Amino acid sequence: MLSDNIKSYVHLHFIVFIWGFTAVLGALITLDALPLVWFRMSIAVLIILLYAFIKKLPLKLNGKTAAMLLVAGLVIALHWLTFFKAIKVSNVSVTLACLSTGAFFTSLLEPVFFKRKVVGYEVLFGLFVVAGLYLIFRFEGDYTYGIILALTSAFLSASFSIINGKLAQKYNPTVISFYELSGGVLFLSLYLLFTGSFSPSFFIIPATDWLWLFALGSFCTAYAFIASVQVMKFLSPYTVMLTINMEPIYGIILALLVFNEKEQMSWTFYAGAAIIITTVILNGVLKKYTKKAK
Repeated sequence: MLSDNIKSYVHLHFIVFIWGFTAVLGALITLDALPLVWFRMSIAVLIILLYAFIKKLPLKLNGKTAAMLLVAGLVIALHWLTFFKAIKVSNVSVTLACLSTGAFFTSLLEPVFFKRKVVGYEVLFGLFVVAGLYLIFRFEGDYTYGIILALTSAFLSASFSIINGKLAQKYNPTVISFYELSGGVLFLSLYLLFTGSFSPSFFIIPATDWLWLFALGSFCTAYAFIASVQVMKFLSPYTVMLTINMEPIYGIILALLVFNEKEQMSWTFYAGAAIIITTVILNGVLKKYTKKAK
């Protein structure tokens, strides 16, 4: 029989594989980024609500905390909007490579939010990330708009992870997820309402898009989130973090398999992407050994 640790590690890789497939689904769905994100978050909210009901998890929070979580949901909604828009105007490979800079942005934001000193090797790694981005920008000029959107998405992702890092210390992850996703749906709905975008045609979607949207909202969002919380009971945060860094690798490989020529890039793109991803992994390794030394 496999131990809980081994089973959890295999499960975690499956979850990260699913997250990598998110970008492919975003490219397969014909909807624009805004309705795509609205439907994704709405489906995920309904599924998490059903999960909470089955598990009898109380969702009630005080007004101030609920408001904070709803606003945090706006950040993740904007993160997904820029993420899927980047895919629409460029491709999956470019978007995922740039999204890998999230860890770099986190290292810049953490000293501000947590009032800690800037770490020397993080500055050095930041220069490597910039070098990787230079290679991508320099030789993939046709995707400039997509690259800017993907980098914006990475920054928003880093901001969201720092916000959640504080909130996760106090509240149940399923409750956090429910309120944040609900917040995203709320703010996007208000925008759609005031711009007159909510119309019968908004809900007329091809059958294949409904299929991909359900997969995106259920397996890639609600299930993956709840399952990732479960595996964290048996795996260290370090193992989880390093494994999650495989997401762009899985995603780029999947995109090549699904879209073939559309996703084939120049060798300089793969060199730049490799520099960014390797730097992110090395940053995690150094953090681990630095904590051990202390």
